[in-house]
Amino acid sequence: MIRLDNISKQNGHQILFIEASMGVQKGEKVGLVGPNGAGKTTLFRMIKGQEQPDDGLVTIDPGMTIGYFSQDVGEMSGQSAVAAVMDGVGPVSALAAEMSQLEAAMVDPDQADRLDAVMERYGEVLERFQELDGYALEARAREVLAGLSFSQERMDGDVGLLSGGWKMRVALARILLMRPDGMLLDEPSNHLDLESLIWLEAFLKNYDGALLMTSHDRAFMNRIIGKVVEIDAGSLITYSGDLDFYDQQRALTEAQRQAQYERQQAMLAKEIKFIEKFKARASHAAQVQSRVKKLDKIERVEAPRRRQAVQFEFQSPPRSGEDVISVRNVHKGYGDRPIYEGLDFLVRRKERWCVLGANGAGKSTLLKLVAGDAKPDQGTVNIGASVKMGYFAQHSMDLLDGEETIFESLERSFPQAGQGSLRTLAGCFGFSGDDVEKPCRVLSGGEKARLVMAKMLFDPPNLLVLDEPTNHLDMATKEMLVAALADFEGTMLFVSHDRHFLGALSNRVLELTPEGVHQYGGGYTEYVARTGQEAPGLHPGG
Repeated sequence: MIRLDNISKQNGHQILFIEASMGVQKGEKVGLVGPNGAGKTTLFRMIKGQEQPDDGLVTIDPGMTIGYFSQDVGEMSGQSAVAAVMDGVGPVSALAAEMSQLEAAMVDPDQADRLDAVMERYGEVLERFQELDGYALEARAREVLAGLSFSQERMDGDVGLLSGGWKMRVALARILLMRPDGMLLDEPSNHLDLESLIWLEAFLKNYDGALLMTSHDRAFMNRIIGKVVEIDAGSLITYSGDLDFYDQQRALTEAQRQAQYERQQAMLAKEIKFIEKFKARASHAAQVQSRVKKLDKIERVEAPRRRQAVQFEFQSPPRSGEDVISVRNVHKGYGDRPIYEGLDFLVRRKERWCVLGANGAGKSTLLKLVAGDAKPDQGTVNIGASVKMGYFAQHSMDLLDGEETIFESLERSFPQAGQGSLRTLAGCFGFSGDDVEKPCRVLSGGEKARLVMAKMLFDPPNLLVLDEPTNHLDMATKEMLVAALADFEGTMLFVSHDRHFLGALSNRVLELTPEGVHQYGGGYTEYVARTGQEAPGLHPGG
């Protein structure tokens, strides 16, 4: 269905692909992996025809429709979210818009003299709308938007007023509604809450076309794909199986390559030693000569490239008192919409609470109340004795000074720290070598998140309050963060839609639901086992 044969591609001085090949068949669900900057987005753009390879062939089956979701969402405004989603399917939404104009004209007294013409045109448009199954399409568009956590009000509101994250969901819904023969999804899990993620997972499992996707969410990708294509130093290497199988195979291949490399190095050293020893002796000239020729002909085994995974190690934070956060009889609402009515909640030292709840349940509001970014309408929020808080929220990234470099930003936060330790810190969070000289204004969302995290964790607090800390992080940084936080000796209160993060780090669950607040001893994994659901409000097993 989709084939890339011997593709070569260069961007400026960077060589992305060298004679690389891969294929995706109907019904196959393939995960595309590789480090940042390896060329994943370029590969999608070549399949979609938005870029051409320098060499080689991209072949798509004749008549095959392909939907491409990327992080670049075009301009959207002046129509409802439902209309914007239906637009992706073609003329149906234009017909729907014309029908509503004609319906308005029918009851407009100023247009009474045109009534016959309007009625006639309305009949034609209605007939065409029904032929294209327009009413069913609108129902399906609403179903997809509801799956992505849109309220009815948001579906019918102007799409131009939505935030970037919600516009992303509209762009994704547009492709899902199309149900094309092939889907290219570049990070579809970004900006989704847990409920939307689980809905999307089920949708993609039931999709019967060809799927090629990237995602920084390991659990999400693992449950959908049955094949992995890795971009590795210009090649495309295909593994059958999910990410866990790919990791095992990759480690095995690397170990075999390392052993092969070491055997060859030992053999070469032995031959070179013989040549050096006997090259001056006439009696050994023939042997020396034949060994030199042999060495020239040997195809050298390259040492496997090691993935640079730097581990971040916490300094021990100062010890806090036993009662870390105390929330008593808290009432909080926005406008006339109550969020909490009498919330009581106590966090003790070394507890790690994850907060679960559907959109609008008040997860971020709770974190803001604890961090002092919001005040309760009634009741008290107290932070205990000797508590030093680190708070990570999405807006933390807007507080970076755009003109400072990464290194200057770290230096200003920690003027007492030596250059060496700050460079090590930067390296742990993925900024190696000259990266530290980048000005903050050019950083991607993921790079900004990593820099804010680095600053927060270097001089460690004993209470971490984290609102979606993994939103922009790639899989490798996420793994490093999970490993580092697993050794953290303090207390945590966090919101995350990443199930690996939730399962690895929580030992308590606070569930916010319309029926009330529930507290569970045991972490997220126990919560799933006990309730039979992965998020509040989902049906068991759904």
